[in-house]
Amino acid sequence: MSKKVLYIDVETTGTNPAKHGIIQIGAIMEVSGIIAGELNLKCAPHSGADIDDHALTITGTSREELTHRMSSKEALLQFKQFLNRYVEQYDREDKCYPAGYNVHFDLDFIQQWFKIHGDKYGIGSYVNWRRLDPLPVLFMKDFTGALHLPDYKLETVCRHYGIRIEAHDAFSDIRATRELLTKML
Repeated sequence: MSKKVLYIDVETTGTNPAKHGIIQIGAIMEVSGIIAGELNLKCAPHSGADIDDHALTITGTSREELTHRMSSKEALLQFKQFLNRYVEQYDREDKCYPAGYNVHFDLDFIQQWFKIHGDKYGIGSYVNWRRLDPLPVLFMKDFTGALHLPDYKLETVCRHYGIRIEAHDAFSDIRATRELLTKML
């Protein structure tokens, strides 16, 4: 069976998945080391989500812009259609590795997103929970003295490794993360 990796990044209206919502999701599906598909969705946050103005400033998004985006539910449906092209959600053996920079953050938001829209199984129908994340490796390199950066934000790390990025755009971030993981492996 071929290995599948779901590179995933979200931009949100804050940092708490219980209060804030997703406003952009960038995803790359890799099958056997080859990009099989890409997805870049911008949406309004789910109904009732808190919106932190600082979070919007970071992503360069205005409240007005959010009112013209597809609904959160429509974005989730498109995301699930994307996943269903590559993963049989009811087959326990057909799951992908979730990958991203501090991917635990993204998975927490995505899991909550599924739940808010009535899907009790969530992203777990598609992933094996064996996260591929360069951040812990970078911390180990820092600990051993093999690497020392002023901070370990994705933008700083990418600059160090010569990777182009438009920080805080989910699709740019996930493309850069894939390149970073490839270099590190």
